[in-house]
Parts: sequence; C-alpha cells; structure tokens
Amino acid sequence: MQLIPFLEAAGRVQMDTDRWLLEEHLLGKQPSTLRFYTWSPAAISLGYHQHKYPESWENIIWNGKKIDIVKRPTGGRAVLHQGDLTYAVITSGLHGNRTQVYQKMCEFLIQGWKSLGVELHYGTAGRGYIHNPNCFGTATGADLVMCDGAKFIGSAQLRRGEGILQHGSMRLFQDAGLYTQVFGAESFTPVKLPPDITIEKIVTALVAAAHDCFGTKR
Repeated sequence: MQLIPFLEAAGRVQMDTDRWLLEEHLLGKQPSTLRFYTWSPAAISLGYHQHKYPESWENIIWNGKKIDIVKRPTGGRAVLHQGDLTYAVITSGLHGNRTQVYQKMCEFLIQGWKSLGVELHYGTAGRGYIHNPNCFGTATGADLVMCDGAKFIGSAQLRRGEGILQHGSMRLFQDAGLYTQVFGAESFTPVKLPPDITIEKIVTALVAAAHDCFGTKR
C-alpha cells in the first residue's frame, strides 16, 4: 500500500481525488493507497444519497469565506469539515460482510490513536440515525467513539466490484460556534484530546499503525 502526500485543498478536489484513485486502482494503474487531507475552505460534505439539507447552509461564512457544500461518492450523512483531519484508504481483495470489512479497515485508526493515548471502540447505531442529517449525531458500527461515548471518527464506504474506497473524518479542533450554526445548539460535544496534539503527530502515528496493519510504505 502506498502513502501519498498530505493535501490541503477544496472539498471538490479532495472528493475527485478519492474517486480518481479508486477508478485507477480498479484499472490496475494504482496500488492500494492511504492518504490524509484537510479541507480549505471549510466545507459540509453530503452523503451520496443525501439530497435534502437546510437552505441556511448555502450562506454560512467562516473566516471570510463561504462554506462549500460538496457531495461525497460515499454514503452516510452530512459532515462539517473544519478543524478535522480526513483519511482515505483505497484497496481491494478484502473479504467478509460490510461490518467485517469496515473493522478491518479501521484497525490502523484504533491502533494509531491508542499509541497517542486515546482509546477508541465501535459505536452502536442510534434509533434516529436515518433521520439525523448530522453524521456525528449518532454512531453506527462503522464509527469510532471515545470512552466517554463521544463520536470521534465517522467513516463511509464505496464499493466498486472488488475495489473499496473508505474515507472518514476525525474531529480535532472544531469551532463550537460554527458547529452549532450548522447542526443546532444541542449538537456539539467537545472531544478530549491529549495535550500538545498536532496533525503532524497524528499522521505520523497513523502511518506507523497503517504500516503494521497494511504494510504501508512510509
């Protein structure tokens, strides 16, 4: 599995890149791939089947720039991409049901964050998941939550034959005001991270874990 360089870019660029990597992998032109990225400007990504969202989202300004609204190639609900870190894994040849494949793909996240002092475990779907527009409003078996129950990593998946694209958002330094503006006053739950944590430290830890789990080239 190859690791490609960290990228900060607009949401449409990031989603097109993930989609292209999956297509190239299916054609045999790209090996399995791991990458990390952030979104600039801030964005709200919608699941592939999510067609309705509040009109107010069209006019939200953050740091002087209008927030992008971007469609993901994967399923799931809306995710606010501000102060977060996104990972993407493109691979093939994994066997098992959907839950088993999710958990195989998430092993490096659990191992990497454990090395940083953060214990994560799988969530359990809430009754209102289907009707909740906020991905982080509930936690399914495809999501990772902290010991206090706060949802920390929300992941979504796209399968094309034997090929799999899985990407997910890690909540790190999100602004409470912006988050509540998007999802409402009751939606924001702060996450407790180790002191002095940085994106560079996180990526280093997750790359090391991916090397153990997938044989990623560092």
